[in-house]
Amino acid sequence: MNKRVKALIAVLVTLSLPAVLASDDSIQPADFLNRVFAGDLPSSDTVWISGEKQQIAESILGHKPDYLRLRYWGDQSRSAWIMEEIGKTEPITVGVVVSDNQIEEIKVLAFRESRGWEIKYDFFTRQFNGASIEKRQRLDRHIDGISGATLSVKAMTNISRLVLYLAESTFT
Repeated sequence: MNKRVKALIAVLVTLSLPAVLASDDSIQPADFLNRVFAGDLPSSDTVWISGEKQQIAESILGHKPDYLRLRYWGDQSRSAWIMEEIGKTEPITVGVVVSDNQIEEIKVLAFRESRGWEIKYDFFTRQFNGASIEKRQRLDRHIDGISGATLSVKAMTNISRLVLYLAESTFT
């Protein structure tokens, strides 16, 4: 094989790597929920996104929500939520566990973008553990970004803010 063919193959492999990394290891929502609740899945309930909740959701997301209601599992002491938010052009599916008005865990269940896939790793998601919201639905801590993943980081941060707001407003 000559040098040009080898170089072309190396370039093609390098260019396809983000798409391959973005498409693997998705987690089914049912598997996430079963792990979170150790197989003892509570019944689900629904939060309607209307009135003041819709206005605040729009403020948090920076756009009108694409849904009228969201399902959650659990109660006021511990609940799990599954949401989607657009990164750049594709939806990112995220599972969030809230315990005592703080994020216990946040997990990317499906990532469909070609860039920004680093948000699914523990080094990034760990930052959200223990986070809560303050006035104006801001997180109580700074979340470090990832170079090249700005929109994915923003989507994940907005999901965490919205889930914390909905959990707090639903159970108070």
